[in-house]
Amino acid sequence: MEQVKVKGSAGHSSDPSLGASALDAMHSVLGELISFRKELQRDYQNSDFKVSVPTLNLGCIHGGDNPTRICGACEVEYDLRPLPGMSADLLRESVHKRLLPLEQQFGVTISTEPLFPGIPAFNNDKHSELVTTAERLTGYQAEAVAFGTEAPFLQSLGMDTIVMGPGSIDQAHQPDEYLAFDQIKPTVAVLEQLIARYCF
Repeated sequence: MEQVKVKGSAGHSSDPSLGASALDAMHSVLGELISFRKELQRDYQNSDFKVSVPTLNLGCIHGGDNPTRICGACEVEYDLRPLPGMSADLLRESVHKRLLPLEQQFGVTISTEPLFPGIPAFNNDKHSELVTTAERLTGYQAEAVAFGTEAPFLQSLGMDTIVMGPGSIDQAHQPDEYLAFDQIKPTVAVLEQLIARYCF
């Protein structure tokens, strides 16, 4: 999750020369982010995922305080979900380089910063013994998903890692987020079998 802040200078809207519109600059910032998204989706694909390309969601924008004032500040926050093998640092650097020329064009300053350090994309061999064991115990075939977990951090410690559990991403981040009771006991049974196989 990333943030772009545009700092212009406010002034009375009756005379555009009295300020530098952060909103005008933000219009071009958004255009660059959308172009970047198209390029990423053209250049990177992974058919293991339901959504097989990197995503860049423009999540929220804030700016200005009055129709009669030139907008002095504007910010946008977005979510960029890379595919395995893509570097978050290189993606951030690419965004920064694309936006830098807009500062001079609009007479504003533009800063980019992560809202948090980010989670590396996680990938595990779909033919690994742990994956095939989990498939056999659950009766479900493993699949790639496009949400973040602690898995890449555990994997970086040298652990064979999978993401598995009850519930559905369809209920996540909703006002009525829930986990169905009838999914708990079967999950506990699978976990007990995995513990018996790998921990004793």
